[in-house]
Amino acid sequence: MNELLILVFGAMVVLGAIATIISRDLFDKLISLGIIVAGIMPFLADRGLLDVLAATALIAPLSTIFILMAIRRKKDGS
Repeated sequence: MNELLILVFGAMVVLGAIATIISRDLFDKLISLGIIVAGIMPFLADRGLLDVLAATALIAPLSTIFILMAIRRKKDGS
């Protein structure tokens, strides 16, 4: 993998982790976790872990949708 891309995707993972730690809002934390997942996916593809990549690509958006529904329900009091 190109060294510049390694630095960019590594920076995405680190910045996503820092943003997850710092942010207080639950929606911001979910966005930060999505940035972490987006930064990890190219490394999985580079290593040839395509089965893990496919599982991550399917599980990450679905879990985000379910967590968003749970957070919204919790705030409304329903």
